[in-house]
Amino acid sequence: MTDVPLPVSAGSSCAAAAAPAGAPTFGAPAYPCAPIMPGAWLGMIGGGQLGRMFCFAAQAMGYRVAVLDPDITCPAGGIAERHLCAAYDDLDALAEMARLCAVVSTEFENVPAASLDFLARMTCVSPSAQCVSIAQDRIAEKRWIEQAGVPVAPHVAIESPAVLQAISDPALAAVLPGILKTARFGYDGKGQMSVRNPDEVRAAHAALGGVACVLERRLPLAYEISAIVARGADRTTAVFPVAQNIHRNGILSQTIAPSPDAGLALIEQAQAAALSIAVQLDYVGVLCVEFFVLKDGSLVANEMAPRPHNSGHYTIDACVSNQFDQQVRAMAGMPMGCTRQHSPAVMLNLLGDAWFENKMPRVPPWHGVAAMPGAHLHLYAKEDARIGRKMGHVTLTAPTLDEARAAARDCARLLRISLE
Repeated sequence: MTDVPLPVSAGSSCAAAAAPAGAPTFGAPAYPCAPIMPGAWLGMIGGGQLGRMFCFAAQAMGYRVAVLDPDITCPAGGIAERHLCAAYDDLDALAEMARLCAVVSTEFENVPAASLDFLARMTCVSPSAQCVSIAQDRIAEKRWIEQAGVPVAPHVAIESPAVLQAISDPALAAVLPGILKTARFGYDGKGQMSVRNPDEVRAAHAALGGVACVLERRLPLAYEISAIVARGADRTTAVFPVAQNIHRNGILSQTIAPSPDAGLALIEQAQAAALSIAVQLDYVGVLCVEFFVLKDGSLVANEMAPRPHNSGHYTIDACVSNQFDQQVRAMAGMPMGCTRQHSPAVMLNLLGDAWFENKMPRVPPWHGVAAMPGAHLHLYAKEDARIGRKMGHVTLTAPTLDEARAAARDCARLLRISLE
C-alpha cells in the first residue's frame, strides 16, 4: 500500500473562515459581546468520556468546569471542579448550573430537550437546544440536512403504526431492501433492523415498539468517512481533516486519518457539506457529520452528532488543536484553533472485551502498549469493564500513514482486538 499524504485542504489550514453574509440565525445562543475569559465556569451535561476529555481541554486553558451527571462514579466527575450529582431533568441542579456557569454544553444528544430549554432561559447553551433537538430525531435531522443541500439516503418517515398502514407497498418497495431505524435514541447500531420486503417492515416496526422510525434504502457502500467542523460564536469556522471509519457490530472500531481512500475532491465535498449543515443550523460548537461513500464515488450524509465524536479522538494526538479544544473555544467565544494535522494517525477503540480472556477478567498488557513508539493510550476511568462498553482508545501516530496503520495492527494483536 502506498502512503497517503496529508491533504492540503480546508481541514489542514490554520485559517478560520467567516460565515457567509445573511446566514440564518436559527437557534443561535445569545452570547455576551465579550469572550468568556479563563477562570470562568463552563458547564457540561453528561459526565462520560466526552465530558472527561472536555474537562482536560477546558482546564488546560484555565477554565473551571461543572458537570451534571446522576452517576457518582462518572468519568468526568472526578476531574471537574464540581460534580452536580443529579438527574438530567433535576430543576434545582439545572438552576445551580445556570447560576454558576457562563455557558453550558452537552456531551450527548439525548439529553432531555426541556432541560436545555430551561437552561437557555438563564444562561448560554452551546450548541443551542434547537440544534440538539434536531439531532435527536432522525426524521428532523434528514430534513435539515437536505435543506442544507446535502444528499441523504432515499427514505420514508414512519411516525406511527397508522402512518405505516397508510403507506402503500409500492412506496415501501421504493426504499427496499433497507434498514428500519428508530427516529430517536438509537446509537452504536441499536434500534435498527434490516428489512427486505413490506411485510418485514411491518413486523420490524412492531418489534421496535411501533415508535417513530425512518426506513432507509440500503445503499452500495464502499466506505465511511466523517467530517468534524467547529463553528465559533462569531460564526468563523475550522474543519478537521476527513477521517475514514471502520465499524464492527455497529460500533466504531478504528478511525484512520487522513482517509486513505478519499481523494482531495471528495474530502473537500465532505468538508463543504458539513459546513453547509452548520451554517443552515446557525450552529455554534463542534459538529460531526458522518457520510457514506458509495461504490460509484458519490457522497451521502448518514447522520450528525452535535458534539465531539468518537471518530475525532485522533485529533488529540495528531492535530495542532483537538476537537475538545475547539469545543471550549466555541463555547467561550474564543477564536477557533488551528486544525492542521501534524501526524498521520489510526485510532483504535478499546471496548471492555479487551479486559477478558475466555470470559475471565484480565488486565490488558498496558506495558506493551506503552513500549510502542507513537502509541497514545487514553483510558476513561470507568469502574467496570463490560463486553461492548467503551473503556478507552489508543491512537497510533507515525511519520507516514502506512507506518501508523502497521503500528495499529501490532497494537491490536497485542490487545487481542479484532480488526476484521
